[in-house]
Amino acid sequence: MAHFVILGCGRVGVELIRMLESFGHSVAVVDRDPHAFTALPATFDGRCVQGVGFDRDTLVRAGIEKAVGLAAVSSDDGTNVIAARVAREHFGTRHVVARIHDPERARVYQRLGVSTVAAVRWTSEQVFTKLLPAGTAQSGRRDATGSLVMTEIEPDPQWWGRSVGEIEDAATVRVGYLTRFEAGLLPTQATLLQEGDVLHIVVEVSRQDDAEAIIMSAPERQENA
Repeated sequence: MAHFVILGCGRVGVELIRMLESFGHSVAVVDRDPHAFTALPATFDGRCVQGVGFDRDTLVRAGIEKAVGLAAVSSDDGTNVIAARVAREHFGTRHVVARIHDPERARVYQRLGVSTVAAVRWTSEQVFTKLLPAGTAQSGRRDATGSLVMTEIEPDPQWWGRSVGEIEDAATVRVGYLTRFEAGLLPTQATLLQEGDVLHIVVEVSRQDDAEAIIMSAPERQENA
């Protein structure tokens, strides 16, 4: 299974750790306060790393170089954002989520490429969903028959400026709604995608991996295939 790094061993971090370990993932948790680790369940089988969450050496000790995702959910917005950007920009961690208490700042950071969850609307399930890679067994919710799944995905930047209709046709999906600057938006087929948009798509389960691969790659590649 995959490896994840959690910054912050408070209530939020502990909930995420429980969820990730329940699916068999390995987890390293980072906190500058060694006493915070006492909140971890007795069944915790991961690594505890004392240190500053945005310090590169600390992140390396937590296994960031092999991590699929990082969730920065400490009580400090600045620490969360810096750690998220270091993980994404220095280590190339693709799935990065930062918990932000200020909704206005969350919108700014979203435009910088940091996936955020504003604390006023936060749930552990929201962070968990954003943290998991597209195409994993736990990403997305299925309908009662199990034939359709709704999942969220960030399109390749080359899709920016193209219409919702184009991406629906290319990937054989339906875009239920967009998240744009932390607000929901009901699109039409003519709606143009913008930087930072998150698509909430409905797709047949049998086509989920293929559809997500199309959306996460440049449209030119699809046209030239």
